[in-house]
Amino acid sequence: MKRILHITSIAFLLLSASYASHAQAVPAATRGGSIQLGGGFSFAKPDYGQKNIKGFSAYGDYNFTRHIGVEGDIHLNSVFTPQDIGEDSYLLGPRYVFHFHRFQPYAKFLGGIGRFVTQYDTSPHQAFTYGIYAFGGGVDYHLTSHLNVRPVDFEYQKWPGFADSGLTPMVWTFGAAYTFR
Repeated sequence: MKRILHITSIAFLLLSASYASHAQAVPAATRGGSIQLGGGFSFAKPDYGQKNIKGFSAYGDYNFTRHIGVEGDIHLNSVFTPQDIGEDSYLLGPRYVFHFHRFQPYAKFLGGIGRFVTQYDTSPHQAFTYGIYAFGGGVDYHLTSHLNVRPVDFEYQKWPGFADSGLTPMVWTFGAAYTFR
């Protein structure tokens, strides 16, 4: 009888240990994506006319993983136009992010639409829409856990449907964003 009691006790302890080991928590180091929404000031060398144009930008990023994400940009470069010519762009595409402490350099390739706007006093306001693409990159700096500063963002845009040879503006943006984690 004593032997059966020992075997039963040992079996009970082994079964309880097995049951308790299944009660461990799921690893907490996993997380979903992060979203960043921001805005800034942009200026462009329009490749049409002699003077730079300026305006405002809004951008948003969604990071699927630590390095791979998607970015959407809206550049309204028809706000400050010395020659009454503006170039607005609405772009979306993938981006790859590198990590160096608080700095996050990135590269991106975007596609979308561009609007070429004329605002001459002597003729009516006209806008022409084109399919465009752009490649570029920049740097985000983590100021706090939720606030990022974007000291530079550069895009080389290609507007292939514009006139005979297309349009190739270069757009620079700087701004700030809030990150939702």
